Amino acid sequence: MSGYFILAILSLAFIVIFQIAKASEYVSVLKGEEKAFKQNNQINAFLFILFLVLGLAGAWWCNELFYSRTLLAQPAASDHGEKIDFMLWITIIVTGVVFLLTQILLFWFAYKYQYSEKRTVFYFPHNNKLELLWTVVPAIFLTVLVGFGLFYWFKITGDAPKDSQVVEITGKQFNWMMRYPGKDNVLGRKNYRLTDASSGNALGVDWEDGASHDDIEASEMHLVVNRPVQLVINAQDVIHDVGLVHFRLKMDAVPGIPTTIWFTPKYTTSEMKQITKNKDFVYEISCDQMCGSGHYSMRGVIVVETQEEYDAWLASKKPQYLTVKENAAPAVTDTAATTSKPLAQLQ
Repeated sequence: MSGYFILAILSLAFIVIFQIAKASEYVSVLKGEEKAFKQNNQINAFLFILFLVLGLAGAWWCNELFYSRTLLAQPAASDHGEKIDFMLWITIIVTGVVFLLTQILLFWFAYKYQYSEKRTVFYFPHNNKLELLWTVVPAIFLTVLVGFGLFYWFKITGDAPKDSQVVEITGKQFNWMMRYPGKDNVLGRKNYRLTDASSGNALGVDWEDGASHDDIEASEMHLVVNRPVQLVINAQDVIHDVGLVHFRLKMDAVPGIPTTIWFTPKYTTSEMKQITKNKDFVYEISCDQMCGSGHYSMRGVIVVETQEEYDAWLASKKPQYLTVKENAAPAVTDTAATTSKPLAQLQ
């Protein structure tokens, strides 16, 4: 019913606009084509200036109203994120200045050089110096930005420091799974053929590898503040994307092709609650690649804490290898007690 109502409103709006246009034509005929043309030209020129002023004022008002709700109002929570923010601000400032200048000139010229019988047309079809200027300057600026971007990209995806924390994150429709190395600080090898969630091996870990016996699996990502962390990123089904908005980082999760990034968290979760003045603040992991019907629900949580808090949390977890072996062990029955009973009691 609402669809028909909207259609009726749109039809009525079209009829009204059509009738106004027809009435404008009749007025032009009565006043004379030339006089009507001059009046319309002046009105349109004035509307250009009005649109410019109202548009700029509206953009400023929206910025004042909604800026505090954007991520830019919050500090980047990683060292690499600060560099990303720096490049973003440079891009916004330069392109913002260019946008303002070009738009102000566009609308002002439309007003200033409106039709006039006293003005003759000046043809300006070609100018080598001007074309060279507006081609070379943007090219140089974009080349510098791309250069900085590649530099930071290779650093983020390069080798992490030797003392880095290692966390494996695996995406599947529609959740994230984490794995942490134990005391040996080495993740056990995996084999996708061994993946069997029903038996407790949802990640396909090869239990014959001794390095996997102390690995910890969890649904949350726990990181240590001010300590570099390397993420080993995997996917089990389709392409996902690990989006770390508060850290200003993201990386694709591709089935069969592990990817890595590293960064250093700067603020604990508790500190970010104070910075953002939001007692419910949490670091989030989002999937930044459309991955299916449940894509919207693919959310993970990151807890950034001190080294002592992390060690205590890790010590409270049981290695997945032990959990799987305990669940797989057959139940032990007291056969000695059974056989010692008289035959009559057993019957």
